[in-house]
Amino acid sequence: MLILLPPSEGKTAARRGKPLDLSALGSPVLTSARERVLDALVTLCEGEPDVAAATLGVPRTQLDLVALNATVRDAPTARADQVYSGVVYEALDFATLSSAAKRRATSRVAVTSSLFGLVRPGDRIPAYRLSGDATLPGLGGVAAHWRDALGPALTEALGKGLLVDLRSQMYAAFWRPPADLAKRVATVRVLHEVDGSRKVVSHFNKATKGRIVRELLEDGRDPRTPAALADVVRDLGWTVEVGAPSPQGTQLDVVVSAL
Repeated sequence: MLILLPPSEGKTAARRGKPLDLSALGSPVLTSARERVLDALVTLCEGEPDVAAATLGVPRTQLDLVALNATVRDAPTARADQVYSGVVYEALDFATLSSAAKRRATSRVAVTSSLFGLVRPGDRIPAYRLSGDATLPGLGGVAAHWRDALGPALTEALGKGLLVDLRSQMYAAFWRPPADLAKRVATVRVLHEVDGSRKVVSHFNKATKGRIVRELLEDGRDPRTPAALADVVRDLGWTVEVGAPSPQGTQLDVVVSAL
């Protein structure tokens, strides 16, 4: 099983640690693609801060994020599971997982990254600011760049297991599983139900996904089909509805009634 997460906009910068070493990251097939994004981002952010901020969609009151990107090659690094600090990661809380669950996370969890394409929890990365919908001078759209590169890395990472795709729409655009993998792809949506009406609540959607990933890692089972995954999630106490299989995979709706 490979659980594919989105990154978080919020990141915790390391105070100390070795600088970035692309050759030490997982999925070395992505090294050249990573170099191109890194070069484009640093070049942009070493220039005029206001121009870089506008290009990256960074508020002018947060030009420190531009400076952060400009020094990303030499900045201290930490494990990715310590750097990403958004809602999903707060709920998942890697640091308090059991030893067995942490070992499972090493091989079962991957994060889609605008800067690095794909990172594992133990990969050492710096904090950075680069949205998945950004367009960089000399590179073009970040999503389009990774769309051409991620396929081999993700296919290798997945192996013969089940892909549990928890990415947001923005990061799903980086790579879409081909139809021949559809039987082994489960996408998860969280719906909040009140008085028979259902809707997606962004913050709660992210927090619930983080909790489910945590419980899957602690549980330890390795389902091989979307239906088997649904059974495991139900066993963990969640209400799950399974959609019809499609060329994109099978959607699982986790329905909750309390925020």
